[in-house]
Amino acid sequence: MERTLLLLLPLLLCLITALCCRHTQAHLSVSPSSSQFFSWTSVSLSCEEDDSAAGWTLKRNTTKDNRTECVHWGKPDESSCNISYVVPWDSGVYWCESREGSTSSIINITVSGGSVILQSPVLPVMEGHDVTLHCQTKSPPSKLPADFYKDGSLIRTEPTGHMTIHHVTKSDEGLYKCHISSHGESPPSWISVTGKPTATAPPTNRAPPHALVSRLVLHLVVFCLYFICTVLMVSLYRHRLTETYLSDSMEIPLNIQLRMD
Repeated sequence: MERTLLLLLPLLLCLITALCCRHTQAHLSVSPSSSQFFSWTSVSLSCEEDDSAAGWTLKRNTTKDNRTECVHWGKPDESSCNISYVVPWDSGVYWCESREGSTSSIINITVSGGSVILQSPVLPVMEGHDVTLHCQTKSPPSKLPADFYKDGSLIRTEPTGHMTIHHVTKSDEGLYKCHISSHGESPPSWISVTGKPTATAPPTNRAPPHALVSRLVLHLVVFCLYFICTVLMVSLYRHRLTETYLSDSMEIPLNIQLRMD
């Protein structure tokens, strides 16, 4: 019996650890939603998470710092970070990281000290969707004729300063920039294209019922495993205690017999 208990305990403890320490997911959102910003613009970043208990925080890599948390360059607010006024050295990669070390996908933010930026999606674009790029000047008017470039080659000139790419594919992935005469050129930004999902995503305005049920079942399973481990450990302790008592009981008559002899 003791051998069986000793074999079962490590297996149950490993299973509990796997269930309790499973990695949760989060993704980083940016407001305003753009990959480029003018200097002295307010920017808010937020870790949209599945489980707030994971303790997600914002981190970044720039030319100025490396893997620093929001408290060093912004104002933290739970799983969000607000930057009152961005400057060019805020340019870099940003991501969410949990206490356990899980990370979200990274995003690239560019802060321009010039007079033209390209407003493009900060997150990957889904294949088959439309994407609109805006070439914007720092001072009005902002809707001026603009030249749009991909990987250094001119695509076309748009009279209103915005260009729409219909039904994007992987071939549309690349480095984009724009130019407005008498104002200048924007920094380049990489646009990523991701494949279509294989299944229909659940509504984003509320958690799907099956997710709540799964979470409840998980908590019940973990509780049951802890209970079983406790019972096994108590049984093991009582078994050893009984063996010790019997051993001591057998020694007493033996000692008496030896004294009589």
